[in-house]
Amino acid sequence: MGFRANARSMSTAKTPPDPDRQKAIALTQILDAWDRALAEGVEPEMLASVALFAALTDMVELHGKEAVAAFCETLPARIRSGEFTLAADR
Repeated sequence: MGFRANARSMSTAKTPPDPDRQKAIALTQILDAWDRALAEGVEPEMLASVALFAALTDMVELHGKEAVAAFCETLPARIRSGEFTLAADR
């Protein structure tokens, strides 16, 4: 199991919320943690690097190396098309 497997197994929710609600909860939690780390002096570049590492580690564990590599190959076009750009920056 991954390094965060214990956190997943400790969940107390019996029935997970619908996918849109899960995304909203996850984003809120991650942004809150991001803000706390920034307040403690962690550089944004370090946070981004660690967040990508954590996400990719879990994705490889869940889906396998080849599936994650194929997913990552789609990122350059998606980045260039603005999918990860905040609306104010477009």
